Amino acid sequence: MIRNLILAGVAGAFMIAAPASAQVSIEMSQITCKDFSGYDADTQNFIGNWMRGYWMSAKNLTVVESRYVKRNTDKIAKYCKKMPKAPLMDAIQKNAR
Repeated sequence: MIRNLILAGVAGAFMIAAPASAQVSIEMSQITCKDFSGYDADTQNFIGNWMRGYWMSAKNLTVVESRYVKRNTDKIAKYCKKMPKAPLMDAIQKNAR
């Protein structure tokens, strides 16, 4: 019984000491329209939400209107189909409002 408790304690210590997963970093300036078009819907939505924050910050606005996120993401996706080699940041700056 004591042996099982010791083994459980050692196993628990190893689980606690296991390294945590690293955060994922995305360098937005290096993403092309072709990359964006190839992402799954969840990743495109994530980038769409990032765009909303980026755009609102650039305009120094404090009110976020989420209805524009999907519209802007759709505009970016449409632009990216026409211009696959363009940097995503160019597409955002030319199309997001």
